[in-house]
Amino acid sequence: MTSGAIEGAAHVYGDNVDTDVIIPARYLTTTDPGELAAHCMEDLDPEFVSRVRAGDVIVGGRNFGSGSSREHAPIAIRASGVASIAAESFARIFYRNSINVGLPIVECPGVTDGAELGDVFRVDLEAGVVENVTKGKRFDATPLPAFMKEILDAGGLMPWVARSLAAGGSAEPVGAGVGVAKDEPIQADWRLD
Repeated sequence: MTSGAIEGAAHVYGDNVDTDVIIPARYLTTTDPGELAAHCMEDLDPEFVSRVRAGDVIVGGRNFGSGSSREHAPIAIRASGVASIAAESFARIFYRNSINVGLPIVECPGVTDGAELGDVFRVDLEAGVVENVTKGKRFDATPLPAFMKEILDAGGLMPWVARSLAAGGSAEPVGAGVGVAKDEPIQADWRLD
């Protein structure tokens, strides 16, 4: 999942998009990804579900995914067809939940600058670059640590664990353990929930 760039139409949101508008609490009686996707963003952007297409990208402001710690929010986004989220910054629990459910996300200061609904964005997790292709703007992103790339490549934490155990390996990602992984960006040390 982390190899190659993701390119799609942007759905642009501002600062402090919380999990209650990503998937309203009234729908938390289910964990079915399809049902969650059917209500994704409906209180913030009622047209999102009819507009989103497989491979699209969400571009968000600061503190994207604030609020509760439930995994329903990134599951709803992923199941809606969104291929990646590039945001100025993420709430810490949303960040890890996204990686754990296999939703590629990247912090990218400045990414909302001039961004508009429908702009084509390219997210290259390997290179740590996000581009607004439509506007001809390029942004440096915070690279994902190797162990998070491994989890994304497997499709999420549970598939990664299953794959690792089936191969007779350890259920601990490379570089993981107590504290911050050797190659994890210093600003990300609070993400180790």
